[in-house]
Amino acid sequence: MNSVRERLLREIVTRLASAIAPIPVLRMPAVPVTREASPALLLFVDGDSITAHANHLVDRLLIVRLAVVARGADAFDVADQALVAAHAAMLADPNLGGLAIAVREIDCEWESDDADAGAVALPARYEIRYRTHAIDLTQTG
Repeated sequence: MNSVRERLLREIVTRLASAIAPIPVLRMPAVPVTREASPALLLFVDGDSITAHANHLVDRLLIVRLAVVARGADAFDVADQALVAAHAAMLADPNLGGLAIAVREIDCEWESDDADAGAVALPARYEIRYRTHAIDLTQTG
């Protein structure tokens, strides 16, 4: 069985893909998104830390970053609309199907690049609190 962390990430990808279709969701892409492949929503893991130990349980904090990449004259509108839908999907069920304790938005920022066909990247970060057993990362606590 996969770890709770991996199951959380798969649940997030599933929810995002459903919410923003037909825009693709790319998890931890290894290469930059081409002009032809945008718009796209990129999912990155910025960190996973331990916040507390209690008996045989471990409280954890997973930080994920979503980045909508869009290009063209309407790039800001496309990126904003995709992020609105992604945000709604992230917070619709703050327990992510029983895997998480809570989901909370951390921040969001705008980035644009005139040199790349008016490319816009709209990143937003979320923290996901979850709990596992100390000796079994596949079990929620």
